[in-house]
Amino acid sequence: MLSDQQQWHEEYDVVVIGSGFAGLAAAIEAKQAGSSVIVLEKMPIPGGNSAISGGLLAVAGSPLQESESINDTPELMFADMMKAGMGINHPALARIVCEGSLETLRWTLSLGVEYKKNINHLGGHSVPRTYNTACGTGSGIVQPLLTKCRELGIPIQLKTKFRHFIQGEDRRIEGVNVLLDSLVGHDNAGTPAAIRACKSVVLACGGFGNDVKFRLLQDPRLTDVVDTTNQRGATAEGLVAALQINAIPIHLSWIQLGPWASFDEKGWGVGSIFTMLAGFPYGIMVDAKTGRRFVNEMSDRRLRTDAMLFNDRIPVAIVDSQGVQYATTLEKCLKRGVVQKFNTLEELATFNSIPRVELKETLERYRLSLVHGRDIEFGKPLSQDLKPIETPPFYSIRLLPKVHHCMGGVQINERAQVISFPDYEPIPGLYAAGEVTGGVHGASRLGSNAIVDCLVFGRIAGKSAAQS
Repeated sequence: MLSDQQQWHEEYDVVVIGSGFAGLAAAIEAKQAGSSVIVLEKMPIPGGNSAISGGLLAVAGSPLQESESINDTPELMFADMMKAGMGINHPALARIVCEGSLETLRWTLSLGVEYKKNINHLGGHSVPRTYNTACGTGSGIVQPLLTKCRELGIPIQLKTKFRHFIQGEDRRIEGVNVLLDSLVGHDNAGTPAAIRACKSVVLACGGFGNDVKFRLLQDPRLTDVVDTTNQRGATAEGLVAALQINAIPIHLSWIQLGPWASFDEKGWGVGSIFTMLAGFPYGIMVDAKTGRRFVNEMSDRRLRTDAMLFNDRIPVAIVDSQGVQYATTLEKCLKRGVVQKFNTLEELATFNSIPRVELKETLERYRLSLVHGRDIEFGKPLSQDLKPIETPPFYSIRLLPKVHHCMGGVQINERAQVISFPDYEPIPGLYAAGEVTGGVHGASRLGSNAIVDCLVFGRIAGKSAAQS
């Protein structure tokens, strides 16, 4: 929408839409570059999906890797991203994330973020390279970011729903139209207002995993029957507003389902982290119908999800007492009945209706793989600390893939400028970062790469926006 003697409710140099990792990082950098900044958030609390995430950060060449003699480089991380993304990642963007990962870790540490002292190996990564926040969730990063915003005097304006951009005659983004005191789920509730962006706007509103109508247009299989790990506010209106001003869409139909989510709880819950940090790296996944493994438990998410959904399988992850040492949500999982605990494998098999003989044979083949140092069946990487699944108690979790991450969004360049059609030039005054952008992850995002993506490009967007 073009501005014509627009009446502004208030004005700032930089207006940031969204209060997750990308938005808060952008706000901090823009403020420290000398700009006045406001962060707009439609939900009644800040943080969005970022706050409820697992708090997992992929870093190449980190101090923890060095302490454990793990050889890793940004180039290896880049190769892993391109492999998982089926080569349709935009290489320049993916490379920026990898090369910025170590500096991003240092930046979060400078803000007071605390991490556990162990390094994790997530699916699709060639080596262990994933840090986990001390609290085991993304709030361990979001809260220090919010604290820094308060120190810098950056207002976080909640219950403010973004509706559309306001453009000048030269197509430059001059501000945004919003609804103040809005209510989630009520499209027109609230008071209309216009907020001026004297320099630029940063779009960091996240993905659309909880927007059933929009995701159905991209993938008709993802009906309302398919659960999501996303919070209620993960909807598409920010992305749609960008498309309405000719932002170029990238990879919108590539929507990732999380293979580690639990059948026995709604949303992200507490089981996802258990499976990610224990069930897959230190255990095995079997089809309850057959008692057999059917996929490399450490492959990328797309491969695991496709295998889980094939032929109506009933996926169950199994791990023993030695494999749950890093499962930060174990007690919560047990308390909520998401993970079950058993004294014997026979009890576990009976509870999950798994054929006992076949399960015993599967565990014996897995033991022999560990003895020989190679998973002949599926090629799972076998780290030195893996042990046979034979030490009670035993644990199981029933799994169900859920909509988790949208790889697609608007096209950006290396400065986080939003690119438009048909001229393929940046839209003046508009930047974007995080899950609302496309191209970084290609066909499938590796676990723990989202946070580093959001922080790297959030910081770039904030710096660039302040220079507009």
